[in-house]
Amino acid sequence: MLGTDLLRHTAMLSVAVAVLGALMQPASLVQPASLGAASPASLRRSAVMVGQDAPQAIRATRLTGGSHRAEDACMMAGSEKTVMILFGPPGAGKGSQAPKIVEKLSIPQLSTGDMLRAAVAAGSEVGKQAKDVMASGGLVSDELVVSIIRERITEADCKEGFILDGFPRTVEQAKMLDEMLGAAGDKVSLVLALEVPDEVLTERICGRWVHKASGRSYHVKFAKPTSLADGATPSEETMLDDETGEALMQRADDTEEALTKRLQGYHDQTVPILAHYEPTGIVSKVDANIKPEQVWTSIEKVLP
Repeated sequence: MLGTDLLRHTAMLSVAVAVLGALMQPASLVQPASLGAASPASLRRSAVMVGQDAPQAIRATRLTGGSHRAEDACMMAGSEKTVMILFGPPGAGKGSQAPKIVEKLSIPQLSTGDMLRAAVAAGSEVGKQAKDVMASGGLVSDELVVSIIRERITEADCKEGFILDGFPRTVEQAKMLDEMLGAAGDKVSLVLALEVPDEVLTERICGRWVHKASGRSYHVKFAKPTSLADGATPSEETMLDDETGEALMQRADDTEEALTKRLQGYHDQTVPILAHYEPTGIVSKVDANIKPEQVWTSIEKVLP
């Protein structure tokens, strides 16, 4: 009897030590081989020796292993940044949709112009280089723009990701961006393109008039000022600001001739960039020739 009791207590102690060791081991260190070593049969034998219900022991072990695997998967999924590139021709509604994306994802929208000005104002090394180039009337090189982006995305607000607006504009810039992100262990995760037929954009933009002092915007069809009577021809005499009565104006690049050039440039630049990223399956094209709220619904469906 004494020998039997001693054997039973020894077995119970061995199992307890093994379980305690497994619980203390970090989940990330648990390898499939070590999990496989504790087979259901061996657990059943150990459970019977200590008087525990065998199925309960097996279920507990499986649940513990499953929770570790689920926890590891969640940690891996949560560690990936959202790096988005936002495309849209002039008049596509990018200006109204981008703030919603920023709010939804809690990541900043970065434009090359804003980043350049901020870098120059901050007096950083790349900012000084950019300032010298701009002061001489030269164009800021792709390498310098990428350096400014690299510097900007190290700031705290970009920890979970960011949205690039206005960059890249060429396939070569896209490749440079990919290389820069790859060096930091990141990558572009979504390329979102708002699409509107050119003829619709022409109507949207060429009918736009603004009040220079306030920035208030009107449209000869969609948001007419009260001064424009039905059937009247839009002009500085008939297009007046509702609040001040002052004459409205059209921007120089809101003419049909200027817009045609802008759209051609946009298509020439954007189509190859989309083709560059399409093999990776991260390009989403959204029809923006519908009501703004419907556009947003479509956008939400492709956001991470």
